[in-house]
Amino acid sequence: MSRHTQSTRKTLSMKRIHSTILIALAAGAALFQSACSDNNNEQLWDQYAEWRNANISWIEAQAKRTNADGTPYYTKVVAPWDVSAYVLMHTIDGPHTDNLVPLSTSTTDVRYHLHLYDGTPVDSSTNIKTYGDGIFRSRLNDDGLIAGWKLAVQNMHAGDSVEVLIPYAQAYGTQSLGVIKPYSALRFNLRLVDIPFYELPNYGN
Repeated sequence: MSRHTQSTRKTLSMKRIHSTILIALAAGAALFQSACSDNNNEQLWDQYAEWRNANISWIEAQAKRTNADGTPYYTKVVAPWDVSAYVLMHTIDGPHTDNLVPLSTSTTDVRYHLHLYDGTPVDSSTNIKTYGDGIFRSRLNDDGLIAGWKLAVQNMHAGDSVEVLIPYAQAYGTQSLGVIKPYSALRFNLRLVDIPFYELPNYGN
């Protein structure tokens, strides 16, 4: 066997070993990150147990709330993409059934006030002026919108005003955002002012 052949085989062998080490290191890093993520989730689960249970109990109690005539106060709206995902909606003004209902690709103008389950104020569109007084404009397939918002607005007609209760799983989940703690249910008052861009889905035609 020539020295050149031996050298080539050694080089290839070293490359294989190097690749194997890199793969092992990458796998180890992924496992480490997964373990850290699991540990963080467990810590959050324990740390916010009381808050989480209070939010869950509140949502469950509101789901059972009734009007004076015994009919449900809130309508449970289930997501077509996940039967376990839902929001509770109570119509304040509407439904304006002659008006359009937005699609998942529509751009909507909404006025809103947001509170936590215990009444703590979080945010509102009052000071937004870009598209009119108190108008928050967004496209419903924007990744920055929480699932509960998308589900609620897609079940409103333009002109409707509603109260929406969003379980934490369809809100910010385990994220912390200002006064919004992990596992926070949200209460929105929404008015769908307009649908400036209806935008039918593009099916490739």
